[in-house]
Amino acid sequence: MANDEMIEKHVQYERVFKHFDDNGDGKISASELQGHCDGMTLEEAEAALESLDSDGDGLLELGDLVRLVEGVEEEERINDLKEAFKMYENDGCGCITPKSLNRMLSRLGESRSIDECTVMISQFDLNGDGVLNFDEFKVMML
Repeated sequence: MANDEMIEKHVQYERVFKHFDDNGDGKISASELQGHCDGMTLEEAEAALESLDSDGDGLLELGDLVRLVEGVEEEERINDLKEAFKMYENDGCGCITPKSLNRMLSRLGESRSIDECTVMISQFDLNGDGVLNFDEFKVMML
């Protein structure tokens, strides 16, 4: 991610954080969180803060919010990768083989030989077993 993109994301996080920080003290309390989340009880807000609070003071700081948002984004990226992996891994073996890669590339209009697919896989085959498991696929895609 480019530095400008990182700065813009941080500015957005700060903007959201300030929206929730009604008293401007640099921390979000359970009552502030509850006030911005329709239908949330104070007990639910306290429980949410407890699970996110990194320093144990019962309040959410900007860093806690950033970790939450980035964690959700990472989870979404992983779920997207799992779906993509399933498309390529269509032999039911839990891995992408040269044959399954060849088949998927053909569906996408990319004609490759099995040997070419073997070479493509070998570039990211970290354990040398000739196929890509999900962790190797994730490295390749990220």
